[in-house]
Amino acid sequence: MSALARLTRLFAAPAPSAGIEIAADRVTGVVLDRGRRVAAAVSRPLPPGALSPAANAANLVEPDTVGGVVREVREALPGAPRRVALVVPDSAAKVSLLRFEKAPSRPAELEQLVRWRVRKTTPFRIEDAQVACAPGARVDGGGREFVVSLMRRDIVEEYEGACARGGGHAGVVDLASFSLINAALAGGPPADADWLLVHAAGGYWSIAVVRRGHLILFRHRPAGGGDDDLVDLVHQTTMYYEDRLGGGGYDRVLLAVSREGATAGDAAHVRRLIAAHLDAAVTPIAVNRSGGPSPADGLLPGVVAAPAGLLAREQTPNRGSHA
Repeated sequence: MSALARLTRLFAAPAPSAGIEIAADRVTGVVLDRGRRVAAAVSRPLPPGALSPAANAANLVEPDTVGGVVREVREALPGAPRRVALVVPDSAAKVSLLRFEKAPSRPAELEQLVRWRVRKTTPFRIEDAQVACAPGARVDGGGREFVVSLMRRDIVEEYEGACARGGGHAGVVDLASFSLINAALAGGPPADADWLLVHAAGGYWSIAVVRRGHLILFRHRPAGGGDDDLVDLVHQTTMYYEDRLGGGGYDRVLLAVSREGATAGDAAHVRRLIAAHLDAAVTPIAVNRSGGPSPADGLLPGVVAAPAGLLAREQTPNRGSHA
């Protein structure tokens, strides 16, 4: 489930051939070419209210409707691929960064320790949680942070079930913003640079700060008010980054607008607001596309990037596996 998890399996499953994102307001599918560039992308809206992402409640209000849109998207992709990497909304999980002075080396012992640490702050029974724990940044004194994502097992099964109703099999499930980070890392950011990702999705906002390839700050909020409120959240995050994390400024700021129906003009407006506040250049998250006309050309990069990022990670040789 975690975008950064690298836990070794004895047997590695075949890499998925398509990435599918089930968002609150749409379903998007992506196929990559051999160079891990977007060769085809399809996106279809979901009826309002068919899916309501939440960490502690049923998400699929209309499972058959969502499954039908998944099928429509999957069958519109070349070859109607069945094995897919599945992206789900950030709102369906709880994400934490935990610091350990000395962490167990065995994955099972690490998971047990993580469950003990988060049991009082998790909004559902920890016994019902599916846990993914990935190594994060090293800290002074030999300690290490871990990126932990928790999701109710029955909610994971809801999304896997929607994929199955659409004729697919979800070999891996990950969060949207983690998958966007993977897409950005594929572009090769400077090794020592801090950078910021702002994700404006349907129904929520997520913000991530990455340092030397490791997630060091993650914030998630329901989308409320207008774009000015998103700018306020960026401001609060930046103040924390500078005051508590020793931040010296962002090397780059990436924006992913993935709301269904958002236009290039809408995304440009959000980009200008954030850029004016940070006094820094803000660029749309990039999508590496095949040459020539592409079905992805009419979609915002933020709509395509998450399923493309997760799929690229899974198709990378010697990829890690996932909790």
